[in-house]
Amino acid sequence: MNLLERLRGGLVASCQPVDDGPMDRPEIVAAMAQAAVAGGAAGLRIEGVENLRATRPHVDVPIIAIVKRDLPDSPVRITTTIADARALIEAGADIVAYDATPRPRTDARDDILAAIIAGGALAMADCATRADAEAALAGGAAIVGTTLSGYTAETEGKGDGPDLDLIRAFRDLGGFVMAEGRIDTPELAAQAMRAGADAVTVGSALTRLEIVTGRFAHAVRDAK
Repeated sequence: MNLLERLRGGLVASCQPVDDGPMDRPEIVAAMAQAAVAGGAAGLRIEGVENLRATRPHVDVPIIAIVKRDLPDSPVRITTTIADARALIEAGADIVAYDATPRPRTDARDDILAAIIAGGALAMADCATRADAEAALAGGAAIVGTTLSGYTAETEGKGDGPDLDLIRAFRDLGGFVMAEGRIDTPELAAQAMRAGADAVTVGSALTRLEIVTGRFAHAVRDAK
């Protein structure tokens, strides 16, 4: 069974702890990943080469990998260089995700996409708009995700839940559709699938303990 069929109809757990938090260590990321797979995750999303190296030997589900960088002159953060894409492939990534918006970054988005494909991995385009997905599919991306909807100047203010309209638009393009972004309950994940997603990625609600704890703590303090 190929990678996309292994992901189809399943949950991808994004194991990305809060930056510089107490759980932001490769061995803990690897443990998170194993726990997610034990709970039924069909795939994983892992940030960082060292986290990927720590995780890869312990799981056999497909891994979508990224590198996040804070650039001084660009808001783009996800896999901004060809070198990062190649390093992820060398470390064992099955799929490399990259920012597929037209915003400037260290290396051009189309060059990063081409490098992922040339390296033998599948490419996932983290998109904000239908136009992003169209360009990515034309360049050979295997997966288009709604990851960046609401996180660009063009799409800010999209709301609290997943961008169901964008999922539907991606469905019409014919590629593999990953719903990602602002999916923090099982009900929202189900809505994303019903809207036409092939798979759903969930991160903060699963693996960022500080954020989830904070939600409960606020609810308890504010209860009347």
